[in-house]
Amino acid sequence: MHRALTLAAAVLALGVAAARCSQTAAGAPAATPRADPRLDGSSRLERNGWIYVHLQGPPDELGYQHGYLLAQEIADLLRVVPPLLKQQTKKDWAFYRDAGRDMLWPKIDQEYQQELDGIVAGATEAGAKFDRWDIVALNALEELPGYYVPWLDKQHGKPPSVKSPEQCSAFVATGAYTRDHRVVMGHNAWTDYIVGSRWNIVFDLVPAKGHRIIMDGLPGVIVSDDDFGINSNGILITETTISRFEGFDPKGSPEFFRARKALQYSNSIDDYVAIMLDGNNGGYANDWLLADNKTGEVARFELGLKEHSVERTMDGYFVGSNFPVGKKLMANETHFNASNKGSSPNARRARWEQVMAEFKGQIDAEIGKRLESDAYDIIAKKDGPSERSLCGTVDSSPRGIPDWDWAPYYPGGTVQAKVTTAAMAEKMQLWAAMGHPCAPDFIASDFLKSRPQFGWARGLLRDMKTQPWTEFTSGMK
Repeated sequence: MHRALTLAAAVLALGVAAARCSQTAAGAPAATPRADPRLDGSSRLERNGWIYVHLQGPPDELGYQHGYLLAQEIADLLRVVPPLLKQQTKKDWAFYRDAGRDMLWPKIDQEYQQELDGIVAGATEAGAKFDRWDIVALNALEELPGYYVPWLDKQHGKPPSVKSPEQCSAFVATGAYTRDHRVVMGHNAWTDYIVGSRWNIVFDLVPAKGHRIIMDGLPGVIVSDDDFGINSNGILITETTISRFEGFDPKGSPEFFRARKALQYSNSIDDYVAIMLDGNNGGYANDWLLADNKTGEVARFELGLKEHSVERTMDGYFVGSNFPVGKKLMANETHFNASNKGSSPNARRARWEQVMAEFKGQIDAEIGKRLESDAYDIIAKKDGPSERSLCGTVDSSPRGIPDWDWAPYYPGGTVQAKVTTAAMAEKMQLWAAMGHPCAPDFIASDFLKSRPQFGWARGLLRDMKTQPWTEFTSGMK
């Protein structure tokens, strides 16, 4: 029997959670009752639009702390995601719950099943009202709508009702391209503002097995998902999606579980590649940018469904802006037009090549911040931001954006950015900026006044303020 998510009740029930997680007037976290020993060692603090949580222990305790400390934020995300997906894919939340239960759950390792159930248990203790299948569906937020739904449409002889999303601008550099000849990595996340304004968690995870992790992410989700992370054995990861990709294997393992496992257990670039290939379902097809801080080697691992490739260097860089790289993957698994220089992925790729040449030998954390905040439109030859700048905006204005498949469900674009260096990664540190690094504040009421077609998003969109770059370190207080 399927249980409809009672969203209003979930939000109203969170008075206890809000009180437990609130901040004092001085800005320090309020004292959190520790009646349950599973909360021992966990903590939460808020800085410049981000919520930092420290979680530690075996899987069920890691999840319990996650759910308890972020109960209010998880319930809010579960309030806004179902109507957004209904608008995008015409599928109700029961469809995603069913897919999570029947297709994804049986293929998740027990360790992560326990962590997901722990999230529900902790959030329930804090007053939230959702269950396992809500959390599994939420964790599959990227792979089910953009990959499974189009595959399912094709099985029923229909044209895809939605296309895979185009998200993010990222780089990794080493050797002669960086100031100290060591690794520098940067990423900014592009998505709709409904979800993106809530993509504001910094997770500091100390699992009982595997490596410590610091990563950004969404409340209730066990993987970064946009993705930017560092593990304590010197593996750095980020990615950008492959534009116009089509492919999915319902018999494969969920991408979100494999990506979390790969970050937690990889000791090398080869380990990361092997874990991601094991049971690959094609969901959330990406160009992964990887680095091994122990050796200074960087790589671009392009992962589709049937096709994949790995490029590596000790002296150079790799960039991503949603363009496919491998010719076979492009031909066999995408409908990407590489000759359209004005498309967002191609224009941003050209800009990446331009700025990497310009800053060769200079790239450090500060230059990385500049690159991830770059608003120059190489086609219009002027500052934006636009859908063609490395840090961009997509607003679905009356002129339309024909090359941006998800434009009807925006406003969107860059919602936050992160940068780290080899020296920072050794200390499990990263820089992060919430909101537009390249544009003014987004004010929901102003947008809705000028875009009546977005009436459905009233109550879902919220203000997204541009925040300063902020340093986060594992174990910070």
